[in-house]
Amino acid sequence: MKSRLKCIHDRIQAAALSCGRDIKSITLIAVSKTITTELIREAIENGQTIFGESYIQEAERKITEISDNRVSWHFIGHLQSNKAKYAVRLFDMIHSVDSIKLADELNRQAKKINKIQNILLQVNTGMEISKSGIPPIEALDFTKRVSCFSNLKIKGLMTMPPFYDEPEKVTPHFKELRKISERINDENLPNVEMKELSMGMSGDFEVAIKEGATLIRIGTAMFGARA
Repeated sequence: MKSRLKCIHDRIQAAALSCGRDIKSITLIAVSKTITTELIREAIENGQTIFGESYIQEAERKITEISDNRVSWHFIGHLQSNKAKYAVRLFDMIHSVDSIKLADELNRQAKKINKIQNILLQVNTGMEISKSGIPPIEALDFTKRVSCFSNLKIKGLMTMPPFYDEPEKVTPHFKELRKISERINDENLPNVEMKELSMGMSGDFEVAIKEGATLIRIGTAMFGARA
């Protein structure tokens, strides 16, 4: 684990230096879905403090078992509105808000516990039927509508672009998300801070960093291939 983490951080630093970015502007999220609590604890002891989960029930068990206040938990999977009440209690950031129905329920549940829930809006840059997210052309209007919810804070955007064997081929999707973020930022909307771009995974995070990623989601490169 220690050597894998060091390798990832070295690659992050090299990618940041290659495009003149401050490495402190890039945050590593360890994608820990299906990973054992033992491996997560090992990662924590080696300095990793932010973990991404995709399933509410699995995450709740891990968060309870680990119970470490050094750790921040992010929800990165598809979230159904009937699980919103659990999500706002478990997660510091929810990356995958993609409907007004979900936003409304997250806002309602956050209000119940006097919480301002940090969220990202998921954009389907590849317009893939198999993936969640709003179409790029609807992103600004969607942001305006979600910005009206008083117990939600929009911190940026997230995307899961199509898979390519060559990482460079995903560049247009990362560029598009950055441009959408810039357009939204120009609107100066309430409850909106376009500070985060959640994009880039084990196979393409260096390309994502060059296009402005601030949150990179790394699973395989840290924990190995999932069974």
